[in-house]
Amino acid sequence: MKPEPAGITRMKDAYEGRVWNILGQTYTLKHVTETSMLWYAEFPPGTFVPPHIHPTQDELVIVLEGEIHAVLDGVEQVAGYGDTVRLPMGIPHGLFNKSDKKAEALFVVSPTGALFSLFDKIHNVGDPAEVVRLAAQHEINFLPPPAG
Repeated sequence: MKPEPAGITRMKDAYEGRVWNILGQTYTLKHVTETSMLWYAEFPPGTFVPPHIHPTQDELVIVLEGEIHAVLDGVEQVAGYGDTVRLPMGIPHGLFNKSDKKAEALFVVSPTGALFSLFDKIHNVGDPAEVVRLAAQHEINFLPPPAG
């Protein structure tokens, strides 16, 4: 990964033109280096990131609009405007937009690890099973759905 130059990524722009469609959500890259990655995410109503674990990365989510239901280590909590969701490495978590309105958030992971490459690979992949398979090859471990 090349060093990132100093500069400004405008609100409506994507760094290096990178915008991903992942399981119905839009992720717009804002920054990427080996040590961290930042993206803006739009969660349409009813979309979610299934429970998963980052074994080698810390993740932060800052809610900009709407609400995100975060399941953190099996406990559901609701984050609203301005709230920061802390997702330490190794802790299972899932993120859900259970409302009828769009939710928006900024995401940060550190270190970047294989996440940038994973987003390229799962862009526009409509089969959740394929997303899970590819994620496992990129240090992201999705959890099985709860029983019952």
